[in-house]
Amino acid sequence: MSDDLDSRKATYITIALFAIIAGLISWDLLGDYNQGSSLRHLLIELVVLASTVTGIVVLWRQLHRVRTDLAHARVEAEQWRAESRELLQGLGAAIEKQFGRWELTKAEAEVGLLLLKGLSHKEIAAVRSTSERTIREQARAVYRKAGLPGRSALSAFFLEDLLLPPS
Repeated sequence: MSDDLDSRKATYITIALFAIIAGLISWDLLGDYNQGSSLRHLLIELVVLASTVTGIVVLWRQLHRVRTDLAHARVEAEQWRAESRELLQGLGAAIEKQFGRWELTKAEAEVGLLLLKGLSHKEIAAVRSTSERTIREQARAVYRKAGLPGRSALSAFFLEDLLLPPS
C-alpha cells in the first residue's frame, strides 16, 4: 500500500513538473512571438510544448487506469475474503484441534501458528516479545511433538489435503 501511495505521489509530482514546464514554454513562446522570433524557432518550441502536454495526458490516463485497476482489485480481494472466511475459520479450528492432539502448550501452539503463517524465528520473537533462541526451542518442541522433521513438513501436514490432485 505504501509503494502504491509513493508511486501515485511520484506520478502527481511528474504531472506537476510537466505542467510547470508547459507553462514556462508557453510563456517563452508568447514572448518570442511578440519579439518576432523566426518561424523555425517558434515551431521547435511548439513541438516541445506539444510533447509536454502529451506527457501530461499520458501520465493522467495512466494514473486513472491504475486507480481503476486498484479499485477492482480491492473489490475482488474483499469478495474473496468474504467467500473464504468460513473456510478459513474451519481450517483454523482444525489446526487448533490438531495442536491439541499433539498436546502443544499454548506458547508452542502460538509459535506453530506463526510458523504456518510464514514468519521467521526472528519475526516470531519480535511478535511474542521473547528471544529468538526461545522461539527456536519452542519450534523444535512443535516438530518433535508432531513427529515432523521441520517447518516444511508442518505446513505440508495441514495444506496437503487442501490442494487438488494433479489432473
